[in-house]
Amino acid sequence: MREAAQGPPATRHPPSTVGAWTVGEGRCRFRVWAPAARSVEVHLLTPPDRFIPLSRRRRGYHEAVVEGVEPGMLYRYRLDGTLERSDPASRCQPEDVHGPSQVVDSYFDWDDSAWCGLPLRDYILYELHVGTFTPEGTFEAIIPYLSELKALGITAIELMPIAQFPGHRNWGYDGVYPFAVQHSYGGPDGLKRMVQACHRRGLAGVLDVVYNHLGPDGNYLGDYGPYFTERYKTPWGGALNLDGPDSDEVRLFFIDNALFWVTEF
Repeated sequence: MREAAQGPPATRHPPSTVGAWTVGEGRCRFRVWAPAARSVEVHLLTPPDRFIPLSRRRRGYHEAVVEGVEPGMLYRYRLDGTLERSDPASRCQPEDVHGPSQVVDSYFDWDDSAWCGLPLRDYILYELHVGTFTPEGTFEAIIPYLSELKALGITAIELMPIAQFPGHRNWGYDGVYPFAVQHSYGGPDGLKRMVQACHRRGLAGVLDVVYNHLGPDGNYLGDYGPYFTERYKTPWGGALNLDGPDSDEVRLFFIDNALFWVTEF
């Protein structure tokens, strides 16, 4: 189900059409959909601060390959010279939902190339909440219990939503960064280590994802473009604009997100 890693990030295909991804030799490609913005800059927060303008592309995308960017560096986007926001496709939010985004190296030393998945008829799901399954509340703290779960007859571990949400423990249904693995749970590397541990034991991994709304706290997608519509209502506020004007790129955002989980994890 997932591509085997083929070396450092410079040799791999971009994980999605948006976000920040390293392309080797200290370079990073930034790409964001902001159709209403006249200008977009990436603000690199690692001293000394830098503002780098992105070039406007077709369909409202803005992008640039920036030199001197390494994994771990923090950044935001600045819209029209004034409004600063985190990346809608952030891969990591180390300072919670209102903090800056972080450049992530997607490379991981996978050793599960023999894993071919399970037939759906063989799935016996165990749904768990990462934050409460163990006292530590992390992906890696789950690993010692995987053999016991398999002994129960479980064949697939289903995680409740792990997209970055406010705070440290949460049901996960008010996540606001669909591409960012919850930092307090261990971030993207923690999730990869757990997935690898599952595959070593013959267990499948399943994610509960939320594609009909985002939470209210830290939800800045509307500042970038018409992600939301008032045509429908949810208990969380405006529904996602999946079928109205300018909805093509909104749908692509979530399609990319689904593909991102499969190919990266």
